[in-house]
Amino acid sequence: MVQPPGRPPPTSVVIVSRHRPQALARCLEALTRQSHPDFEIVLVADPDAVGARPDLPLKRLAFDRANISEARNAGIALAAGEVVAFIDDDALAVPGWAEALTAPFADPRVLAATGFTRGPDGLSWQARAERMTRSGQALALDLDRPALLAPEAGLPISTIGTNCAFRRDALAAIGGFDPAFAYHLDESDVNMRMAARFPQALTAVVPRAQVIHGIAPGAARAAGNVPRDLTAIGRSAAIFAARHGGKLDWTRHSQRRRLLRHMVAGRLDPFAVAPLLASLERGIAEGMAQGGTVPPPPDPPDWVAPPRFHRLETRVPPHLVLSGWSWQRRRLRAEAARAVAGGALVTVLLLTPGVQPHRMLLTRGGWWEQRGGLWGASQPGDSSMVLMGWAARIRREGPKLLDLGSK
Repeated sequence: MVQPPGRPPPTSVVIVSRHRPQALARCLEALTRQSHPDFEIVLVADPDAVGARPDLPLKRLAFDRANISEARNAGIALAAGEVVAFIDDDALAVPGWAEALTAPFADPRVLAATGFTRGPDGLSWQARAERMTRSGQALALDLDRPALLAPEAGLPISTIGTNCAFRRDALAAIGGFDPAFAYHLDESDVNMRMAARFPQALTAVVPRAQVIHGIAPGAARAAGNVPRDLTAIGRSAAIFAARHGGKLDWTRHSQRRRLLRHMVAGRLDPFAVAPLLASLERGIAEGMAQGGTVPPPPDPPDWVAPPRFHRLETRVPPHLVLSGWSWQRRRLRAEAARAVAGGALVTVLLLTPGVQPHRMLLTRGGWWEQRGGLWGASQPGDSSMVLMGWAARIRREGPKLLDLGSK
């Protein structure tokens, strides 16, 4: 039985960013519009980006090594919140995300929480409720409501790295993230080790704690999530399987299927498939040689005495919905800019007379903008054509952000 959520505890939101300043700026802008009553932001970023948004009282640490686990541990060391939440720099937190994600920690049995994650279009699902296997595969659960779930046969709920939170003390007890996982399966390894250390502890699944994950290009992938190299994935998969008693068949199968999907879609040169698969095998060999040793906990001073809390002052702004046809976008965007400058949360809905699927994003001007056809799909499960009139469409789409973020 799920307990009613209480007031969320003091929370530190850790963002790791490396060479993606534009994505980071949008991520920070979305976080300034949260309703959480008591949270701070810890930014661990490369030297060129660590000074982003100088107007915000962020905790900042310059860090430029290509190791997500090391960077997250450095962020935890600076975090003063009872709960530490994580979001990627290419993700946008919908209003209410931080509060919804951390409210279940009012129940002392809860050590972790995860929300639902949308894809780059802002509307379709990328990940919802999942359980992690010993091979690193996340198995979808038929669950669309809040739940508190314990490990089953040692298998924990998966907390996707761009939308998750943990009690700081629990992270300290297991030694935090393992730097052996420089990229891929880093949070999955945390899930498995936390389940082993706290087999009766609960993970909260919070459907309304939603982020939009942009999957921005980086060192490991090009635009469209097309991989550049699979060595790191192979290495992490091999270490994970060795440590937790899994197999590598699923990793090989899923990565091959991923490459073929990109090839069929025209995003990947067919001649690049074999070299990429070879890089996967090279990484697997490296990981098997490294083995699955669990790291010792870090020295207590790094974790027991966090620095002073840097509360981010936010307020819940009024929500304004502006709607019109796509050819009216110049006027609507100008109106949105004025409203944002006045402190409002603004959604601009731009429709075309057709069935184009909808997309939603946070613009550089600070308003949320949803675009698509009057009869286009806009929610997971929609058919390719959604027959409704103008007024019905506006009623359906206008409150979306508030609906997603409310408890």
